[in-house]
Amino acid sequence: MDMRPPIGTFQKTGALKGEIVKKTGASQVAMPLGVAILVAGIGAGGWALLSQDDSTKNASESSILSSPAAAYVGNPNDVATWRLPLEAYQLTTEQTRTISSARDGLIDQCMDAAGYPQWTPAPDLPPLAGVSPMDSRYGIHNAQRAAKRGYHPDEATQKEYSAAVAVGAVDQSGSDAKVLRKCAGQADAKAPQAQRAEAVSKAEASSFLASKKDPAVLEVFAKWSACMKAKGYNYAAPMDAHEDVRFHDPSVVTELEIATATADVQCRTEHKVQKVWFDVETRLQQKAVKENQPAFEEAKKANQESVKKSSAVLGAR
Repeated sequence: MDMRPPIGTFQKTGALKGEIVKKTGASQVAMPLGVAILVAGIGAGGWALLSQDDSTKNASESSILSSPAAAYVGNPNDVATWRLPLEAYQLTTEQTRTISSARDGLIDQCMDAAGYPQWTPAPDLPPLAGVSPMDSRYGIHNAQRAAKRGYHPDEATQKEYSAAVAVGAVDQSGSDAKVLRKCAGQADAKAPQAQRAEAVSKAEASSFLASKKDPAVLEVFAKWSACMKAKGYNYAAPMDAHEDVRFHDPSVVTELEIATATADVQCRTEHKVQKVWFDVETRLQQKAVKENQPAFEEAKKANQESVKKSSAVLGAR
C-alpha cells in the first residue's frame, strides 16, 4: 500500500515523496492495502487527498468544491468520484505537481551550480491508494479489483511503485547532504513546499475518527458484520478485514484474500456502507467548516499563493 513520507519532505507528485528521502537514504515500504487505508483516514486523509486525479474533475464539480462545506457525489456507484467538503481546502494533484516541479527544478539548478550535476530529483510514486482520496478512504469498493487482487493494488502499479521507491531510497550521485539542504532552503523562498494546513488536517482526522463512532455508522457496520458472518467471515468492522495480517504480504494474493475481499465488497454494497459513512463524515466536516472557516480560507489562500509562485518559477524557465 502507498505509505507516503511525512509532510516536510520534498515530492514531485501527490504522494509528497522527496529529494531528501532519496538523498538521506531513508526508505519507504509499500504496505498492503488494508494497513494503509486507516493511515489514509487517521493521517488527516492527508496523503490520500493529494493523490486526487484531476482528470476526474469537471467544471460542475470544481464549482461545487469551491463552495464552503459542499460535498460532491459524481457517480453514485463509484466512491472514487465522491468528494468530502474539506477537499476544497486542500491542494489538488495538479497543484501539487506544479509546486513540486518548480522546487525540483530550482534544487536541481542549485545542485548543478554547486558541482553536483549528476544529482536528480527522486522519481514519482504511482498512487497505490487509488485515483482519488475517496477511492481508499473507507476501504475497498471495487468488485472487479477485489476478484482479481483482493485488498492489494494493481500488480503493475505495485511493481512501478516498488521500483520508484528503490530508485529514490538511496542517492548514488555522491552529493553532499549539507549542500542539498542549502539548495532546498534556497528553493523555499521562490517555491514553497506543498504542505497541508494544520487546522484542515486536524479537522479531517477528527471527522474520520468521529464518524466511526457515529450511531448510523456503527449500525451499518453491524449490518456489514452480520452479512460477512453469514458468508463465513468473522469481522466486527470493514477496516478489520482490510487489516487482516494474513493479507499483508505485498507480493502474495491468496485465494482466501480474494474470497474475503469479494464478500466484503458485496456486503458493503448491499448495506450501502460507504454512502452512510460518507454522509456522516460530510455532516461532521460541514460543522468543522462552519466553526473554522476563517482558518480554512487562510489555508486555501496559502495554497493558491504557493501555486502562483511555483507557476511563475516554471514560466520563467
